[in-house]
Amino acid sequence: MKGKYSTESDRIHHYYRLSITSDPGLHPRSLRPASELSQPASTLTTMSLCENCVRGTWEEINGVNCYIATPSSEYSKEKVLLLLSDLFSPQLVNTQLLGDGFAANGFKTIIPDYYNGDGAPVEALKPGSTFDRMEWLKRHDLQIPVRHLINISYMVLGRYAFDLAFEGVPKVVMVAHPAMLKSPEDLEMYFTKSSAPLLINSCTDDALFPHEAQAKADEIFVEGKFAPGYKREYWKDVSHGFASRGDVTIPVVKAAKEGAFKSSVEWMKQYL
Repeated sequence: MKGKYSTESDRIHHYYRLSITSDPGLHPRSLRPASELSQPASTLTTMSLCENCVRGTWEEINGVNCYIATPSSEYSKEKVLLLLSDLFSPQLVNTQLLGDGFAANGFKTIIPDYYNGDGAPVEALKPGSTFDRMEWLKRHDLQIPVRHLINISYMVLGRYAFDLAFEGVPKVVMVAHPAMLKSPEDLEMYFTKSSAPLLINSCTDDALFPHEAQAKADEIFVEGKFAPGYKREYWKDVSHGFASRGDVTIPVVKAAKEGAFKSSVEWMKQYL
């Protein structure tokens, strides 16, 4: 990202405001594009997802369309949070509101749409869906367009958060219910190659990052005494996806989602 901008953040113009006390309610029943939501912003509650609640803007960076969430108050211009969205892409309002939430905590947030508008359809995870996830993945050879950023990844893109960490790109990494990781190979490689403190938000029911992989992570990073810093949160009685689209009508899911978000913010602030 070279050119007339002195920092990565300078490439991004601002326009954002969303109270951190407002939970975006990211759950399967709310998986709808922003264009289908029309509640006014004044009705935002823990269950609201509305077009007018989104406060970020879109900008092209190195040929990639990105959702940008900017803090409304003073913030560091030398730090940018790269939020790697799940298969639904940042076109989904759920993902945009996550970015807004991190911006509310002082982090300018970039969410690149590396699917080029071809995110998974909103009905992809619904019962009876014919969506072929593996065929869809074959169409997308991920190329992260941003370097030297804070890095945070939710769900599917735990794979790519680790790949960037192997290259020494991020300063801090958090993954929530990561997918597409090989255990123990990727965990061992992270230990060997990365100097970024690592937070993993894990859960009870997760076939993509099961208990065996969770235990192996602890074995490698805790017993190996990973110098940069390591922590694994375990959220009981919730399933894969809880941190990004958990059903907040269920108290235990709501508590886990809010807890994972809080833990992530605290982790970043601790190491930056």
